[in-house]
Amino acid sequence: MKELKILSPCGILGYGYPRNSFENGLKRKPDLIAVDAGSTDAGPHKLGAGVGIVSRQATKKDLEPMLIAGYEMQIPVIIGSAGGAGAKPHVEWTMDIIKEIVSDKGLNFKTAVIYADVDKSHVREKIAKNEIKPLGPAPELTKEALDQTNNIVGQMGHEPIVMALENGAQLIVAGRAYDPSVFAAYPIYKGFDSGLAYHLGKILECGALCAEPGTTKDCIMGYLRDDHFLVEPLNEKRKCYTTSVAAHTLYEKDHPYHLLGPGFELDLSGCTFEQFKEGIVKVSGSKYLKSERYTIKLEGAAQIAYRTLVIAGIRDPIMISNIEEIKGEVIEQVSDYFYEIPNDQYKILFHLYGKNGVMGPLEPETEVSHELGIVIEVVAVTQELANTICAAVRSTLMHFPYKGRKATAGNLAFLYSPSDIPFGPVYKFTIYHLDFVADPCELFSTKFVDL
Repeated sequence: MKELKILSPCGILGYGYPRNSFENGLKRKPDLIAVDAGSTDAGPHKLGAGVGIVSRQATKKDLEPMLIAGYEMQIPVIIGSAGGAGAKPHVEWTMDIIKEIVSDKGLNFKTAVIYADVDKSHVREKIAKNEIKPLGPAPELTKEALDQTNNIVGQMGHEPIVMALENGAQLIVAGRAYDPSVFAAYPIYKGFDSGLAYHLGKILECGALCAEPGTTKDCIMGYLRDDHFLVEPLNEKRKCYTTSVAAHTLYEKDHPYHLLGPGFELDLSGCTFEQFKEGIVKVSGSKYLKSERYTIKLEGAAQIAYRTLVIAGIRDPIMISNIEEIKGEVIEQVSDYFYEIPNDQYKILFHLYGKNGVMGPLEPETEVSHELGIVIEVVAVTQELANTICAAVRSTLMHFPYKGRKATAGNLAFLYSPSDIPFGPVYKFTIYHLDFVADPCELFSTKFVDL
């Protein structure tokens, strides 16, 4: 093949895309339809609880045209990080939707289901061999943290997907995957340059976010050739420019020239961006460098507590000007009242939107809004305790006699009634580490089924 065309419908499966854009993509006769379906952006809850990022209805709505097009055009359809976090519950949730569509529409696929779940026994062995390395600021992985963890997944590269293609799979539903791998695997399988394939995948993974105006909720087409690739939006309202595509190349990277992935580094120091035509950008010079040792990112989550919330507003300028002091005194009063409950059983948090609700102590702006949105958050070892402490904080703050107070009415304007919202279980990432492996496919199991 001298050119391979990849249709990316949207940034995450279930985000939605205009049907006209998708039809425009099909008119260009793509060789592959690929989509990323997950992320850690939503935090550890999705992995820990085994639930999706988007709704079932939205996922089915996005999947149906993709599957019909893949069947009619006899081209591969590849889904990565199925169901959001890419663990077994997420993959099987996605497969249930696919089976429903296939049955309803009379479709037929040789399907590969690639599971990314990692057994705790494997991780224990790797800890003993000192072959688990923290990723970024994560602490060293302990056996205690591992025991606490419920779901663990590995982030696969292109190799397990290529293996499925080599075995004749037309529909591939992959568990947790490195986002660009979903797009790079088929081109690499077909003999295209790995550096260009991965760089194109990096851009296509977010749908039309590399265009202007950018969005994850629209389609984009990539054209991969021998020594370059092209990126074209499929909606007449959007255009790709050298600046927009180059800027998106920097997306979620800690270095402008180097992008680390499973078993490789993408070197973009010699990369060039050219305006090929109006709205279409040409990219060349991306280089794929194999790592000395192959590493796979592991992600694991554990339930650690329960949460209760109150959302309210403050309009009194006197209270706003003294809010930090008031916060401290409210926490102290509640702690003193519940003296019999150890302080390590719960935590009281205030989020002040209009002051520093986004950046916290890093906020450089000192001017405070005329009103504050306040979220009172209590995290505790049980839901009942979280409810109890949150109710006490809310009632204490609502009637707190701060200095300079003019009225004796309540201090808070509540957004909801009832004001206290039990949130349920709270999760955290207990594993965010690199696993040194001998084989890129060793952590992943593939099941072939005929749908």
